[in-house]
Amino acid sequence: MEKVKIFGFGGSLRAGSFSKALLYAAKELAPAQAELEIFENLGAIPVFNQDQEKTPPAVVVDFKKKIKAADAILISTPEYNFSLPGFLKNAIDWASRPYGDNSFDDKPAAIMSASGSFMGGVKAQYALRQAMVFLNMHPLNKPEVIVPDAMDKIKDGQVTDPHTREKIKELLDTLVIWTKRLK
Repeated sequence: MEKVKIFGFGGSLRAGSFSKALLYAAKELAPAQAELEIFENLGAIPVFNQDQEKTPPAVVVDFKKKIKAADAILISTPEYNFSLPGFLKNAIDWASRPYGDNSFDDKPAAIMSASGSFMGGVKAQYALRQAMVFLNMHPLNKPEVIVPDAMDKIKDGQVTDPHTREKIKELLDTLVIWTKRLK
């Protein structure tokens, strides 16, 4: 099998986003048999409008194309109000529509979260897993990458905590194995 193509995106638009730092660390720590592409343009996706789902804007067309071309999906998210950030859910809605054209269908997936709280975004992960059921995705159950007190583990956009880096590497290694197993 060629390299496993992983497509990643994050749930925060903030310049110093912990979620983005996790994605950049994942790109750095990905195993040799994988390549990770990070989608940087999620904030440009407009609010979902079902009237436009059959003629989506170019940024949505590009997003869906990259999801479909990927062997696996990696999502990194913060937690807002015990759930996903609205614009992340919005992007997922666009990519799964119109009915019958779900870009995520049958894709292996992995989730990471980071938060300044002691819970580390665990409720956002659960909300995302719930959506993945309908999307017919195959998320990894373990290992979990849940980063509590992220401000102590991520400095200047870099994951500095050795344990967190180790868990990210383990997640990517496992995602590659999971993806090959499901092929």
